[in-house]
Amino acid sequence: MKTRFPIYSIIAILWICNMSAQENKIKKANEDFYNYDYIDARKIYLKVVEDGYESAQVFKKLGDTYYYNSEYVDAAVWYKRLVEQYPDDVEPEYYYRAAQTLKSVGDYDGAKTMMDRFMATSSGSGIAKNYMEDSASLEGLTESSSVRYKVKNITDGFAGSDFGPSFYGDKIVYASSSKNTEGAKVHEWTGLPYLDLFEAEIGEDGSLINVSSLRGDINSPYHESSAAFSRDGQTVYFTRNNYINGKKKRGKQRLVSLKIFKATKNENGSWDNVVELPFNGDSYSTAHPTLNIDETRLYFSSNREGTLGGSDLWYVDVLGDNLYGDPVNLGPEINTEERETFPFISDNNNLYFSSDGHVGLGGLDVFVISLDKGGKYKSVTNLKKPINSSQDDFGFIFKENQKIGYLSSNREGTQGSISDDIYAIVENCEITIQGIITDAKTGIPLEGSLVALLNNDNEVMAQKNVGKDGSYRFEKLPDCEQQYAVRASNNEKEYLPKEELVASPAGVESVQVDLALTPPDCAVDDLGCRLDLQPIYFDFDKHDIRQDAEVELAKILQAMKEYPQLNIHIESHTDSRGDDSYNMQLSERRAQSTLEWLVKKGIDRKRLTAKGYGESRLINDCKNDINCSEENHQLNRRSMFIIQD
Repeated sequence: MKTRFPIYSIIAILWICNMSAQENKIKKANEDFYNYDYIDARKIYLKVVEDGYESAQVFKKLGDTYYYNSEYVDAAVWYKRLVEQYPDDVEPEYYYRAAQTLKSVGDYDGAKTMMDRFMATSSGSGIAKNYMEDSASLEGLTESSSVRYKVKNITDGFAGSDFGPSFYGDKIVYASSSKNTEGAKVHEWTGLPYLDLFEAEIGEDGSLINVSSLRGDINSPYHESSAAFSRDGQTVYFTRNNYINGKKKRGKQRLVSLKIFKATKNENGSWDNVVELPFNGDSYSTAHPTLNIDETRLYFSSNREGTLGGSDLWYVDVLGDNLYGDPVNLGPEINTEERETFPFISDNNNLYFSSDGHVGLGGLDVFVISLDKGGKYKSVTNLKKPINSSQDDFGFIFKENQKIGYLSSNREGTQGSISDDIYAIVENCEITIQGIITDAKTGIPLEGSLVALLNNDNEVMAQKNVGKDGSYRFEKLPDCEQQYAVRASNNEKEYLPKEELVASPAGVESVQVDLALTPPDCAVDDLGCRLDLQPIYFDFDKHDIRQDAEVELAKILQAMKEYPQLNIHIESHTDSRGDDSYNMQLSERRAQSTLEWLVKKGIDRKRLTAKGYGESRLINDCKNDINCSEENHQLNRRSMFIIQD
């Protein structure tokens, strides 16, 4: 191991001194249901609502029919009505589905509200835990994320300190004391040259090759570091000791501060026309510049007046040729009572920076927050291991779309015998989601079932039909710590579809998701079951149609209007309580009142028949003299609607 003193530690000393599931989906008709596969439940439900009959169940079913067909604009309408009109009847999964649909249509505020409700009602789920913003516990930070990021030291063989990389076209520019530039001074503390800026080509493994110093007036006899280049490659902002025109300047305390300078590129490729930025000062430090995406703002770190801690992140508006707005502090969400430094803004508008004020692993840790309102990182997020270590980790730059980046760190060695190195970072997230699709009652694999994989935006990424063993496998999925959904269906045999959410945690290479599909339980001629009618209740010893029953009868009404060839036989039943003969009469009155309700709504009487069966067809053991709960008795008080040939 080379014996080196950490040059960044010297700058830090100066800085301290100066700046310190689909289970409820409406059943569609199946070809096996003889000649009744023309029945479209969605169409019927829409007409039910048009006629003024509403319920939580109707809104759920309508929302689901759109949601599971990726028609999120329409799904959002019905889920919104469900949540607003029937808040007491909303299960947690409907809050989640509502959030997904709202996000899909760009309503991020609404989506967050729904996710907050989902978390409040389902706080124990994995999705809710991953969504929680307070993820910065020490235990969580020390969990290995090596599957996601590969980190490699690429300056280990260099003699001095190397740090502060920046992207410069297809090259890297970084600060180094490992190499000498012409006329370089030697730092009296280290015996090594002062820091200068060097450019290097990028090798296949991220290594730095063909290293050379930046030409022109950009490198001085003192320290230069952390540069930021315009997208056209013609302008560079960089950090330097308070040195201009051959003179080193000191502040009131006789300390040399850090300042940001700008240089432009000449036709011969050299960097000249060095000018100091006007918002620098001799009594405080201003350093580590980075430009936003459209180059209208310059972000930096400073301990100027108004700083909350040792150093804060600030920005100025870029107004013209060396004209800038007043410095603006990024505020307490980002800045703490300690140090925030080395900002970098990625092409995805994420602000990466280092801090020892936010909860971390020790020293400076790298954090990220999105500058977009709807971005992924809504609050300050620690990048965890292996990006961060127990030492100082800083100067992080990253291209999310290419999944490559660089990091500065003094993590290797022991205190007093370490220096800063540059690490190449490759995001290498490949996760496999696999499982088996089975019959929920028999456990037998369901050959031919369709399995779809959806991403966090509800977009289908892949789908496949399973074979005889019922197994499926989705491999090499991108984006660790991403949320997926696995959705299975088997329309050929009329199974109820099912969906399971998957939050792929970092450090896990494979996730098993087995789905058991519920087989249909409707008789082929039971229209009420196929339309998923809710029980039609009657008041005790009454036969008139209640208001809640009208919502369900409206579904039958619309089915008969939509399909004139439908003829229906109405069967009404009672529970076992009371005299047998009286119950027969009561059920007959209820059957006839149901028939008359439909006739009054315009259905031809010739298409309807009705009969009461009293307590002669009980569906459980609640017979005479048997002590049963009201819930079990209610199961027998039912009406059925049988399709007649």
